[in-house]
Amino acid sequence: MDTVLDHVSAETRDFLGQKHQLFIGGESRDAVEGGRRDVVDPATGQVISNVADATAADVDLAVAAARTAFDDGRWSGLKPNERMKIMWRVAELIDEAAVELAELDVLDEGSPYGVVKNFYISLGADHFRYFAGWANKIDGSTLPVNMDGDWHVYTTREPVGVVAQILPWNVPFLMLAWKLAPALAAGCTVIVKPAEDTPLSAMRFVEICRKAGVPDGVVNIVTGDGRVGSALVDHNDVDKIGFTGSTATGQAIVRAASGNLKRVSLELGGKSPVFVFPDADLESAIPGVAEAVFLNSGQACTAGSRLYIHEDVYEEVLAGVAAYSEKLKLGHGLDADTNMGPIVSEKQYTRVTGLLDAGVAEGAKVVTGGKTDGEGYFLKPTLLRDVTPDMTVYKQEIFGPVISAMKFSDDNIEALAKEANNTEYGLGASIWTKDLSRAHKFAARIRAGIVWVNTHNQSDANMPWGGYKQSGWGREMGKDAIEMYTETKSVAVNLD
Repeated sequence: MDTVLDHVSAETRDFLGQKHQLFIGGESRDAVEGGRRDVVDPATGQVISNVADATAADVDLAVAAARTAFDDGRWSGLKPNERMKIMWRVAELIDEAAVELAELDVLDEGSPYGVVKNFYISLGADHFRYFAGWANKIDGSTLPVNMDGDWHVYTTREPVGVVAQILPWNVPFLMLAWKLAPALAAGCTVIVKPAEDTPLSAMRFVEICRKAGVPDGVVNIVTGDGRVGSALVDHNDVDKIGFTGSTATGQAIVRAASGNLKRVSLELGGKSPVFVFPDADLESAIPGVAEAVFLNSGQACTAGSRLYIHEDVYEEVLAGVAAYSEKLKLGHGLDADTNMGPIVSEKQYTRVTGLLDAGVAEGAKVVTGGKTDGEGYFLKPTLLRDVTPDMTVYKQEIFGPVISAMKFSDDNIEALAKEANNTEYGLGASIWTKDLSRAHKFAARIRAGIVWVNTHNQSDANMPWGGYKQSGWGREMGKDAIEMYTETKSVAVNLD
């Protein structure tokens, strides 16, 4: 590539050159202390733009704007169909800006352009359409009761209030959409805190909010580092925190949120097991289990990083995954022939390669992959064999393109489930077999929020997403997400 700007649209070039400010109360404004933060392209290590660097003072302003907007009912007080229309317009504008949003996410996070535009951005628009449909379907019930006298008892579901959404750096725009859409459908007002490494598509979303007619103060966006997230978590006027990120940060949020007992939902880490049985269709299973990790350069909480292969097909699957991996072309996400992009930042690259080095030192054998030379934070898709449960790469979430392969011989479902559940996490898993009886029985015994059969990492706005154990609290997407952003109120009327 000559320069990044040679490979993006004129709209993106113009956007990168703008002075990106905080979005509070419907206005773009500088941070109170005037700070700025550089944004780096992980494929080149070059600064491509900069954004405002918020502090606790800016968080106070954003929360106050969201509180005012919630209390005066400018959003929750709208007719449900009016909220639905605005959210549907948001989805249309996402579609119209898809090229620009995709280019910004590629420059921010590194994934290939085609995957970002055709999957992540498209699915983001779908989330707004799906949850727009919920805006006029949030209802209560009338209840028969056994109290003495004549009673009319009913329930309502009301928006939880002011919500702070703290986003991760992987798939930035999709994460914004699937957190923001259900909160808006429920009638909440929101402060969005993008990840410090990947803020650009969130800043582009400011203009979409304006054009769609989202009332001032309903969506507020503050950019900055973890101190901004901490200020939101600590704030007594925030009613709920929605967070996606590491388990350690999630645990810290739970402790901090105890101040006013604000509601918390968490989508955290994973160490997803993948089981390939000897009857699996290897023609689809081999690329499937490879992409279970290599999608998004392994930077996915559901990455199928623990690969269990039946001994009858162990060598064949290893050879197939290695061959598939070696054909993947690493490069800038804006290059048309790129299959896999970089790790998101130097900090994350150092962490991932450190875990890989630890695995090799402990006895895991590299079949293919490893570090690269040159600019950018690239790591070849890496396959390790003969991994054992005592190794670091088995136990810790790597969040990079590294597969840990193991062999199994016992088809006993209870024994396999014990191995699948041998982790502090419980987010995802996949089973590759033609035996649907085995698949259903095995899925029922895996303690994970999502179990795929003969696929991995597929999602839909109507499909609940979340985990067991230290993979989090609550579920995003589907009806379950609406429940996270509403409170149930009982009303008991004495008719005597």
